[in-house]
Amino acid sequence: MTVLLVTAIARRLDWSAPLCLVAVGVAASYVPGVPEFQLDPEVVLLGLLPPLLYSASIQTSLIAFRKLRGPIALLSVGLVVFTTFGVGLAAGAVVPGLPLAAGIALGAVVAPPDAVAASVVARRVGMPRKLVRLLEGESLFNDAAALVALRTAIAAIAGSVTLWQVGLDFLLAAVGGAVVGGVIGVVASWVRARMDDPVSDTALSFAVPFVAYLAAEAAHGSGVLAVVVAGLILGHRSPRILSGSSRLASRLNWQTVQFLLENMVFLLIGLQLRRILAEVAKSGLSFAELVGICAAVLGATIVTRVLWMIGIGLSKRLSHRLHSARAKIWPWRYSAVIAWAGMRGVVTLAAAFVLPADTPQRAVLVLAAFVVVAGTLLVQGMSLPLLIRRLRLPRPDPAEDALQEAAVLNDMTRVALARLEELRTPDDPPEVIQRLQDRLQYRADSAWEQLGRQSTLAETPSDAYRRLRVQLLEVERAQFLSARDNGTADDDVLRRVLARLDIEESMLDRDEEEPLVDERELSTPAATAGSCKHLSHDWKTVEPSSADSCAACIAEGTTWVHLRMCVKCGNVACCDSSPRKHATQHFHDSRHPVMRSYEPGETWRWCFVDLQLG
Repeated sequence: MTVLLVTAIARRLDWSAPLCLVAVGVAASYVPGVPEFQLDPEVVLLGLLPPLLYSASIQTSLIAFRKLRGPIALLSVGLVVFTTFGVGLAAGAVVPGLPLAAGIALGAVVAPPDAVAASVVARRVGMPRKLVRLLEGESLFNDAAALVALRTAIAAIAGSVTLWQVGLDFLLAAVGGAVVGGVIGVVASWVRARMDDPVSDTALSFAVPFVAYLAAEAAHGSGVLAVVVAGLILGHRSPRILSGSSRLASRLNWQTVQFLLENMVFLLIGLQLRRILAEVAKSGLSFAELVGICAAVLGATIVTRVLWMIGIGLSKRLSHRLHSARAKIWPWRYSAVIAWAGMRGVVTLAAAFVLPADTPQRAVLVLAAFVVVAGTLLVQGMSLPLLIRRLRLPRPDPAEDALQEAAVLNDMTRVALARLEELRTPDDPPEVIQRLQDRLQYRADSAWEQLGRQSTLAETPSDAYRRLRVQLLEVERAQFLSARDNGTADDDVLRRVLARLDIEESMLDRDEEEPLVDERELSTPAATAGSCKHLSHDWKTVEPSSADSCAACIAEGTTWVHLRMCVKCGNVACCDSSPRKHATQHFHDSRHPVMRSYEPGETWRWCFVDLQLG
């Protein structure tokens, strides 16, 4: 209930929910009567971390991960090692009597940024998607590197490890975890492909992260890495192996699990403070010494990430000068945001409690880890939105998303209509064929209608249909409730009727967020844009036949939704979502192959011959 209340308030006030939950947890730890919650590291590492990482990995694009595997490796492995030693040296310098191995153990504890905190803040502030994917990819894999480094550092505290063993342990953990995760992912894919019950399929998906983690740990591999690999495989294969109802049930259940677990974790982090301070009081260090130690560890954690990104930027620029055709340089603004997006979370605090009881100054190290978690959430989490706004990074453009969605749905509709022509027989009722054609075309048209910055209509036909259908569903639901309350139909029958009603209502759902109107031109994204001889032709600039209307619609007394212009002759006509589809009719009459959007701020084009968006 605390999680639900705090997250609701934070969302209403546009505050950082993780930071609010930590603050509430800290305050609650001093309230009389609140139980003392002891965060058992095994509960976090085995009970909470696998499902959290799995829920994030199944939503991560394997295609996008492959494209960013180089930068992800630099951050999730290289930066973790750099931070581990950088913080270890800083801790050894400021903590009295701290062995270097114990300092390195603390460095491994605070090295991995949190997968939850990074994605929550990144998506809340509208960070470019490429950066969001990079941060999420880093957060998925850096936990494995940090936990292996921590295990090695703990062994070094006992004096039972060599440099050769460090490298071998890391290699075996990485390879073992990846192999086990791959096997679990493939086997689970094979099993789930043969299940037709959404409930059983979702239940099996709940077991996958724990099976992957335990199997990898038993094989002396990285359980964290196994969970991530299994999740990436299953997320990539789910459109091929799962039914729509299974994917819907799994997605909704996992979103609920992720929401509860990730937010409870931040609340639990705050509830640990009182117990941590009670243990630190026995260390014999003064308040000023503790403040200096925590500040030094927090500063080293932040600075090492900044220095690493500066080093990567300089090396990329040097490589670009030497091999300009091979090296790609990110804008410095992107590097600045990545350098500052290093919030820590649950793994850091859980790993701190993993430190053996006989570790020198253990309580002080745990307090420093807590300060790093709270400090990065406060300093970086609160200032990151301001930094992104100051750097003027482009937000994801809903209009560009709508264009890509319309292009994909249009291609799907085209192949489906072609397949329908192959499947239909003389015995198929014409009205059924027409219903299928209309349904397919409606879905594509409703996507195209999301485009357009201005329109002569107060609402598009799809919006009007949705508005009226919602009102009709309310009446139907009232009649259903009357039948249920009066007992005029059997309960099993009523459940089937309600399921039909729910399915149709879910088909009407759409995002409330409208496309942003800004100064950027809406052109076809490079990943979506096609090319053909008609689109690549050097069309001469022509004068439009009309400034802001479809002359054919005016002559016929009809209304248009959006306007299109023929790039060869300049004829302005209405789109296919309009009742008369005059732009398409103009192509059939004139055979002019290419038209462009004639909506303000839109420059995308369409080839009627090759059916390509360009």
